[in-house]
Formats: sequence, C-alpha cells, structure tokens
Amino acid sequence: MGRRAAPAQEGGGGAGTRPGRVVAHYGRSALVEGADGTLALCTWRRRAGPVYCGDRVRWRETAPGQGVIEACEPRRNLLSRADARGRLHPTAANVDRIAVVVAPRPPPGALTIDRYLVAAAQADAEPLIVVNKWDLVAGGEEAAWRERLAPYAAAGFPVLEASARTGMGLGRLREALAGATSILVGQSGVGKSSLVKALLPDLEVRIGALSEASGAGRHTTTTTTLYHLPDGGDLIDSPGVREFGLGPLEPRAIQRGFPEIERAAAGCRFADCTHTVEPGCAVRAAAERGELHPARYEAYRRLLEQVAGRD
Repeated sequence: MGRRAAPAQEGGGGAGTRPGRVVAHYGRSALVEGADGTLALCTWRRRAGPVYCGDRVRWRETAPGQGVIEACEPRRNLLSRADARGRLHPTAANVDRIAVVVAPRPPPGALTIDRYLVAAAQADAEPLIVVNKWDLVAGGEEAAWRERLAPYAAAGFPVLEASARTGMGLGRLREALAGATSILVGQSGVGKSSLVKALLPDLEVRIGALSEASGAGRHTTTTTTLYHLPDGGDLIDSPGVREFGLGPLEPRAIQRGFPEIERAAAGCRFADCTHTVEPGCAVRAAAERGELHPARYEAYRRLLEQVAGRD
C-alpha cells in the first residue's frame, strides 16, 4: 500500500520558487495550491517528478494560473493502488491517517480489515476503523458485529460506528480526522463516497473550482484530489480505488500490523521468529494462554502464508 518513507528528490527549488502542495494529479501535470490558496496548473522538471497528490513541492509561476514544479520535498510515505493485474500505481503522498471503511453490506472478507491495518503500518500512518451504514445493523447482527470488532479495539485500534445516511458518528469521525492528512480506503460499495460528501458539504463547489483552475473541464471520477476539511486537516479522495496493494512484505512487516503480537514478540528466543513453529516463541505461548485473540492470531498466520505463496 505504501512505503514508510521515500527518498528525497533531487534539487531544492532554488531562488524565486515558492512552497506549494499538489492537490490534484492529471497524468503529466498537477494542480498546485500555493501558501496563499491560489491554484496553478503545473508541469514538473524531470529531476522533481513525477509528483502525486499530497506532495509538498517548490514551484515557480510561469504565467497566471500556470507554473513548473522545480523540486519535490522528501515524502513521509507514498500510497499505491493495485490495478486489475495486481500492479501498483502510486496515488497519494504524505498521508498521516488511513481510515479503513467497512460496512455490513457488502460485508468485509475474513482478512480485509487485517490487510488494510498491515498496509497502514507499512506506510507508517495511523489507522482508524470506520463501520459505515451502521443504521443497517439490526437485532443479532449488532452483537455479532461488536464481537467481530472487539479484537481490534482490544489491540488498540480506534473503531467508529457511523452512518453517512443518518449522520450518526460523523461528529466523532470529523474529530478523528482533524489536524491530519487522511484518506478513506475500503471495498467498493461500503460508502466511501457518501462519507466524503458528508464530511465536505460544499464538495460540488470545490470540484467546480478545481476543474476551472485545471482547465480540464469536468473533474473526472478517477482524479485523486486533496480537500481541506472544515474542522482542520485534509482529506485525500481517491474515487474508484477499491484496494491498495500490500506489495512485497517480510514477516516483520506483517507483524507491525498486529501490535498485540509485536508486543508479545519481545519475549521470543529468536529475533527473526515468525511465531509459527520456532521453539521459545513468546507469541505462540501467549496464544496458548488465551492472551491473544484467536481470530487475530489466525489472521496473522494466514497473511504470512499468502505472502509466502507469492515466492
């Protein structure tokens, strides 16, 4: 899904450049927002690019509403989406928080949440689990959902119940996203677009302003775009993205998505313990004592098997 850090780009911008941030990406050009809020459609120098939504850059104005990106500041991470063939395509940079959106309909797969949490850890971004469409949960379903989510809350992951349709939980979601650059990820159909519209009531006005500044006509449904949240912070909207790819991972990288396992692993005999067959494994001992939730330990083991199967 992303890298914890990306190398610094060459060049420092030089005299006459100004700071800015990429708020939309159009293939060979990018819409840059200056420190004063002005927008300019920019190309980039070869040494500076390519750049992606969320990148912080140094740019130079070449004409009213136009410019060139001279340098890209070092990134804290770069998230990539997977296409139908499994190939990864960078889409968003410098993300602080990843909100994993699931819903009762369509229900998440057995490892869906766990995979996203591993990807968030790989990108060094704070995870948040959002259960949208909570208004559709009724009767015995509610108890079953809370039982399914309990291991994540016990591991320390924040879990929010929300409904874009009724407004339930949106206040808490706004508070959780304030002051950071966030992105919503999740399966198709879980209501990410509805949540974005609920968080950004003037979304259509903003889309119109960006389209006018880019000169690209109607804003396409596949353009990754950064919006400023009313309560502070930024939200990167990447429509059409169903899943972010994990990419090649080592067992220790998967472990980072399971903080309860990582804590127990401090007592393992071997530093490279996979917590599956090694003697003196503190994680397996903790699982046998019931100190690790069986579902989470099983998810960890299954993800390890999937990664091993790629070799």
